[in-house]
Parts: sequence; structure tokens; C-alpha cells
Amino acid sequence: MNDRAISLLDHYDIEVIRTRKGRGAILCDTEKGCFVFKEYIGNPEKLQLQDCLLKKVSGSGSVRTELLIRTKEDALWVEDGDGRKYFLKTYFDNRECNLYEESECEDAVKTLAMLHNVLRLEDGEVEEFQLTPFLIDREYEKHNKELRKVWRYLRKKSQKSSFESTLLQEYDYYLEQALEITEEWRGFAREDDLDYIKKCGSICHGDYQYHNIIRVGQEFAVINFERCIMDNEVRDLCLFMRKLLEKSDWSIELGDRLLNTYNSIRPLSARSFVELYYRLAYPEKFWKIANFYYNSGKAWIPERNREKLELLSTQEKAKQAFLEAIFRTLS
Repeated sequence: MNDRAISLLDHYDIEVIRTRKGRGAILCDTEKGCFVFKEYIGNPEKLQLQDCLLKKVSGSGSVRTELLIRTKEDALWVEDGDGRKYFLKTYFDNRECNLYEESECEDAVKTLAMLHNVLRLEDGEVEEFQLTPFLIDREYEKHNKELRKVWRYLRKKSQKSSFESTLLQEYDYYLEQALEITEEWRGFAREDDLDYIKKCGSICHGDYQYHNIIRVGQEFAVINFERCIMDNEVRDLCLFMRKLLEKSDWSIELGDRLLNTYNSIRPLSARSFVELYYRLAYPEKFWKIANFYYNSGKAWIPERNREKLELLSTQEKAKQAFLEAIFRTLS
């Protein structure tokens, strides 16, 4: 971020003492505390939604979160001469959630459940922000098309590296899995998916990962709501759980504990429980590996790609055992 962008801070009712670089942003020490100044590349109207949601969460008193700071002209963003938009928000100068400390992970899930209790819109607000619910089957259909495209490319490639040969060997299993799960979910959700999400009015954080969960004293604060989206609440739960489960070799005990922790505060409906199963069951990791490979330079394939593919294959049996124990054995 250049000096010209920093000069835009004059639009705010703060006295900047000093600035320092943060993660893709500028940290501003002021007489009112520390703030973060970031470029905003999304739809500006979505900042209005963020502002509404953050005020709801903060006003509830149940979860600590950041707040957007308005300019002297009562705007949520400022614009430089090139049309780039920036916004200012409060900042927690504390550490992130430790994924290797299970008690902290349970606390993070508790925080998520409390967040979901208040992170919702009323009917009028859904219309006001013109929100379109996210549909997971459309996302999976897009992934499946990409998987087919990479499969065709690999099949036609005459000379293959060891990574490409291994990737192709794994392909039939994971592609069949992806297609089967997509069709099963469609059969379960039928045509009511859109209406169900609208009726719930639930908004997800959209990126509930450890670096957006900040330890403040004995509790967690949640930051970076830029990817908030209208979707079933299990979107956030699935993302957080998947990261932990992959690191723990799909521990049944850990997964069960995390689900019980969430359910103790915000019980999942039977429908949401089934959706969580399908979201976890879809071979998201394989799609990411294949898609990253296809869209990157193929003259040199990073060793990390091979390691991820090997780990995926090693953990597949544990993942299926986890799904069987937690979901498939229930009537």
C-alpha cells in the first residue's frame, strides 16, 4: 500500500501516530487504539452488509468482533484517484487460535455456535441486501466439470511425470466419488434447497479459519467478514472441522467432541447434519490438488503437490472410517 493510499486516512476522525505493515494491510496506531486499513476489491455494497452483521454481533454481547469505521462523511469506504477502494476497521493485536491445542479448538467451535445464533437476517433485510443463497450442488457441479477437464488432459498427455501418473491412477476413485456425492445430495435436497436457506436467513462468516479467530483474554474474537455469504451454517463448521480433522488423521474422537460442543450451544437440525456429511464427504482436497496442478505451470511441479496427494491417499481410509462412525451408522 503506497503513501497516497495512507493519505486517505485524513478522511477519518482519528489522529494517526504511526503506521506499520500488516498482512496485506496497514496497521494504524492512533489515540483511539489500533486500526487496520485495507484495500477492498469486492462489491462495495457488501460492506453495507458487513456493517449490519458486525453491529448485530457486537450488540448481542455474545461474541467479540471487529467493527467498520465510517469516514467523517459517514461513508464505509474511501476511494483513491485510480478508483481503488479502502476501508478502516478495528483491530485485535493478539495471537491466532492454536490448531494444535484441542481445548482452544473446542472454544473456537463454541464461539462459532454463538456467532451463528446472532449472525442472521430478517426477511426484510434479506430483500434489502438482495442476497442470493449459495447452493452447494452448483458448486460441486462446477468442481466436477473441472475434474473431468483435468482427467481428459492427463489421459491425452503422452509423457507424464511421476506426480501426473500417480494423480491419474487416483482419478477414477475420486471422480466417481465426487459425482456420486453430488447426485446423492441433489436427491436429498430436491428443489427446496433455495427456499430452505432463504427461510433460515442464516449468514455464514465464509472463512472461519484459525487466522480469523483471535484470542483476546479468555475468549475469542472473530475477524475478517469479507467473505460472508448467505448459506447453511454448516459451511463454517465444515471448513473449520475439515482443517482440524486433516491434521489429526480424521480422529473420530475429536470430530465427535467438536460436534457435541457445537450442538450444546446451537443444535444442528437433522437436515443440516446430513448436509454437513455431504460437505465433508465430497473429495474437496483432491479437487484442490487437481485444479491447482492444471492451472499452474507444468514444467516444474512443486514437491509439496506430491506430498499432499500422498497424504490424501494415506488418510482416505481414516476419512471413510470417520464418516462411517459419525454419520452413516445413525438412522
